[in-house]
Amino acid sequence: MGDGQGDLPRGAVVLDLPFERAGGRWRVENSPARRVPSHGTWSFGTSHAIDFVPVDDAGRSAPRTWRRLVAPEPPELVVGFGRPVLAPVSGTVVLAHDGEPDHHARRSALTLVPYALGQAGRVRAGAPAVAGNHVVIAVGEGGPYVLLAHLRAGTVRVRPGDRVRTGDLVGECGNSGNSTEPHVHLQVCDSIRWEVARGLPLAFRRRAGPPRVPGEGEVVEA
Repeated sequence: MGDGQGDLPRGAVVLDLPFERAGGRWRVENSPARRVPSHGTWSFGTSHAIDFVPVDDAGRSAPRTWRRLVAPEPPELVVGFGRPVLAPVSGTVVLAHDGEPDHHARRSALTLVPYALGQAGRVRAGAPAVAGNHVVIAVGEGGPYVLLAHLRAGTVRVRPGDRVRTGDLVGECGNSGNSTEPHVHLQVCDSIRWEVARGLPLAFRRRAGPPRVPGEGEVVEA
């Protein structure tokens, strides 16, 4: 990392935020500015991954209801379900997967119990069960590779071999794969052989100031 939280990490791959201008507010979770490995593991190239959860003007991902305490909720209740997800960098699409279902959202400890019990099975099932609907963009011929995961079923707009530019639409925010509520998981790694992939540092351009890594709980807009 740099000298302070959120600074530009050494050797970071610099990206744009994967959202439209005026594309809503997003709360940062599992930020590598807080800890590395950000998701608690070095596996699958996730060591520097970052999650963006769509939120409303009050910073909430969905309305507060009694239902959320005792039962899963349709993903459509989350304010940003279906928001456009854009390519954060120019490159070539090397992987694109669609067809995984969007799960119900789980926003309480009680509703997370069945989800947690199924975690090991999802990992054994491989990339589609973990990443859900996803797109991988190769920045150069040999990488690095940028993964956008948990996209909404039926919305992946690109195919392997497609050339994309920064800002091109690749899909929509969803809740597929290993996800408890709709969000965008973004990571950069050195390989798409997930069993050996190593995560790489990342940072994001801002409207003003140098690129940086958003902090845990920070709300960002493109």
